[in-house]
Amino acid sequence: MNSPLAPQLFQAYPFLDSENFSLQPFGEGLIHQTLILEVLEKKWILQGFNESVFRYPERIDHNLNLLFQESQKKKLHFQLPLPILNQAGSGLTEIDGKKYRLFEFVQGKTLQQIENPYQAFLASQAYGAFAAWAKEIPSEEMQETIPDFHRLDLRYAKLIQVAGEKDSLSSEEKEILDFYVNQKPLVDWYLGQLDQLPQRITHNDTKINNLIFSDTLDRVEALIDLDTLMGGFLLYDFGDLVRTVACSLPETSTQWDSIHLIPEIFKELLSGYWSGVKDFATEKETASLILGGEIMTLIMGLRFFTDHLQGNIYYRGSYPEQNLHRAKNQMIFLKNQQDQRPELRRIWSHIIQQA
Repeated sequence: MNSPLAPQLFQAYPFLDSENFSLQPFGEGLIHQTLILEVLEKKWILQGFNESVFRYPERIDHNLNLLFQESQKKKLHFQLPLPILNQAGSGLTEIDGKKYRLFEFVQGKTLQQIENPYQAFLASQAYGAFAAWAKEIPSEEMQETIPDFHRLDLRYAKLIQVAGEKDSLSSEEKEILDFYVNQKPLVDWYLGQLDQLPQRITHNDTKINNLIFSDTLDRVEALIDLDTLMGGFLLYDFGDLVRTVACSLPETSTQWDSIHLIPEIFKELLSGYWSGVKDFATEKETASLILGGEIMTLIMGLRFFTDHLQGNIYYRGSYPEQNLHRAKNQMIFLKNQQDQRPELRRIWSHIIQQA
């Protein structure tokens, strides 16, 4: 295949065979441009960096270099695909004004939703193992790739501000707004944790599709999409697992009566994650996991609803009301988690006390 990228690409990575290669679009990534580079029987992933979403690529490169240094000291039982350094010793290669990264190709399968509870356990076990593996990296050395990404209090304040600037709201919008405004006690609980929880290295986007499973789906082969990696709290990573894996339906669903938390999946998620973090998590961190799902669901609900009120400037939708419906979806899921607090606390107590 004749590609305009080829001359500079092969100059930056001289180990590639420039005579026998193909370069084709790959996967369904929504943020970065993703291409598969094949040279004879060897494969790599070439990623065109989206600087409109990630405005600080050098910060990401810095963080991933810290990960690389840690990987030279000790190994994980799965892969962390990191950018291959170019001839200049950088993970970022600029071609015609756009930044690119080259990764080793990992064979396996990705899931959009789990097919059985054991996959929830495997996913959370991998994220917990990553947290344990990275615990020696000083979190203060990590740079913020998306400033204030999971700051619930700031997301809450932003919604209040944006809603106050609207001249009128529909009855549905008012119902959703009232619900989120009334989550102030949860926001206050979060603020009370800021000075009590230690900063850890967190992935911050722990969806099931950010893992590559084996072809047989019985183990995790790799943890990918590390661009949101930075300092954070364990409750962020565990909470986003609860939000995205333990919900009966995805965040785009409008089957309002069928959206709920599945306790069996919550149990698998907590068992897997706890197996990774139990040897170093503090008492307060351990307790914070109970409300992690609520915190992350509230953050995303606030973000979806704020974006809806601002005219859908951040999250793309397949129809105009989709961010409103996403916010309603998260509202219903958050309500259900709060209704099930006693059951989730029982599960938490059983797993923690067994350890």
